[in-house]
Amino acid sequence: MNNVMNYLLKALLIASAVVLAWMSYQSVMTPIEFNETREFREKQVVARLIDIRTAETEYRNLTGDYTASLDTLINWVKTENAKIVLKEGVLTDKQLEEGMTEKEAVKLGLIKRDTTYVPMIESLFGKDYPIDSLRYIPFSSPRQEFELEKAEIVTGSAGIKVKVMCAKAPYSAYLSDLNKQELINLTETTEKLEKYPGLKFGDVEEANNNAGNWE
Repeated sequence: MNNVMNYLLKALLIASAVVLAWMSYQSVMTPIEFNETREFREKQVVARLIDIRTAETEYRNLTGDYTASLDTLINWVKTENAKIVLKEGVLTDKQLEEGMTEKEAVKLGLIKRDTTYVPMIESLFGKDYPIDSLRYIPFSSPRQEFELEKAEIVTGSAGIKVKVMCAKAPYSAYLSDLNKQELINLTETTEKLEKYPGLKFGDVEEANNNAGNWE
């Protein structure tokens, strides 16, 4: 009977040691694996945000304002054309020394300018770019769209009006299937630092030249 009890006690101790070892391993590896996956995913989310910023910047250059509608932005990229000015010839050192301008050189036929148009999608991203996927946050399940906002704020003592925008992708969108406690910890830590819990560029409360919070 004693032998049986000793055997059971040893087995219980071994099992406990295995469980403790596994728990210790998990306590170390869980945050490491979480951060590795987060880093991998954020590279793709950032790439998509940069593309949105590229499209929004060109949209504002041509229309005078940003858009807070992904439908509008995507349709614009699909249907708009980009103007490209082809330049042939340059001013020589002698012409520059004589004070000749490019405008004068064009009038004299010394420099040629030709204007052509290409699809906006081709100009910004390449003709095979999957523009319809621009709206979706990578790794979100179910698929979630980026949050776009725009505003007009007054800056400086002169009261200058500035058009601003931002695009956001919260942690909860692209990390939702990972360890829940790690996601909660990350979100709470970020919010305590008074930072946005996710990836974003731009700001609707201050002008920051559409800087990304990953930059």
